[in-house]
Amino acid sequence: MAEKLAPEKRHSFLHNGQEVFEWDQTLEEVNIYINLPPNVHSKQFYCKIQSRHVELGIKGNPPYLDHELTCPVKTDSSFWTLEDGIMHITLQKRDKGQTWASPIQGQGQLDPYSTDLEQKRLMLQRFQEEFLCRTLDLTSHKLSFRATVPIQGPSWVEFTQINNYSLWHL
Repeated sequence: MAEKLAPEKRHSFLHNGQEVFEWDQTLEEVNIYINLPPNVHSKQFYCKIQSRHVELGIKGNPPYLDHELTCPVKTDSSFWTLEDGIMHITLQKRDKGQTWASPIQGQGQLDPYSTDLEQKRLMLQRFQEEFLCRTLDLTSHKLSFRATVPIQGPSWVEFTQINNYSLWHL
């Protein structure tokens, strides 16, 4: 299977100049990373993930985050872990491929340019996944058409038609 197009860097959500969390996304999930305060035992932290809401903090204190999510998630596939002083929350998108401008509704939205870049990266990832899935299933089909055609500039692309599927090779 193709390498997933991981984000080049995480997005930061800042409030009053302080980093609240970092986040990134793939076609299927949104990941939130929160630096934990030192000298607090891991058993004191909690995280509740609901379809459209996330709450987390230290037991016995007001929640650190208590917000609506931008889009719904699959609660049975979403989870959180603690490792090396970081809480990592994995939210499984209910709608695969949907681009989130922020994990938290109305907070830390990406600017339009960054949102566009995220959407293009996810579209390319989806194309790669679907294209590879189709080509892997073609091993038993007969070749019915093959041609080499010029594309923009001096490059050429080889086009192969196998039954109802098309393959391009640079």
